[in-house]
Amino acid sequence: MQTDEGGAPGWAGRRSVWVLGAVVGIGAAAALWIAGSSGDDDRQAEVATRGARVMPFDLERTTHRFEARADGGVQTVIADVAGDSEQIDLIRRHLEAEAARFRAGDFDDPAQIHGEEMPGLAELKAGAKRIDIRYEDVRAGARISYRTDDAVLVEALHDWFEAQLTDHGPHAEPSAS
Repeated sequence: MQTDEGGAPGWAGRRSVWVLGAVVGIGAAAALWIAGSSGDDDRQAEVATRGARVMPFDLERTTHRFEARADGGVQTVIADVAGDSEQIDLIRRHLEAEAARFRAGDFDDPAQIHGEEMPGLAELKAGAKRIDIRYEDVRAGARISYRTDDAVLVEALHDWFEAQLTDHGPHAEPSAS
């Protein structure tokens, strides 16, 4: 390594140290990103496996959409192919039954899929009677609308939607009005 007059590393030596530090830093960042991505992928695979035991429709042939609103939100599930009558029927029967369960405070299905510690879940279970929960058929699927004047429940719904977006990965997307 080249040194300057005082014995300190010269420019070439400092540059080598800097480059080495940058390479190590970039490598560490890449490893963390890969580990984080792998964790998300593992979680999504686990959720898909549990979901297949609870949801009768095929996640590979459907899409979940979540739209947060000022007074709650809308959860929609549609078949990826508009003419897929098998998936549409399965979606509609499942969401209609889920809406009835949710109105009664029964959120056991989401808990089985996403875990008891799912964000927003405890609040939704406790406050279900203060949420207007409505089922509706839509083109190629169905939706459940959630409305409440309770700010804590609105926040719980938004947290619950965000957790589902993350957990369902490529099978879910935020919905614009």
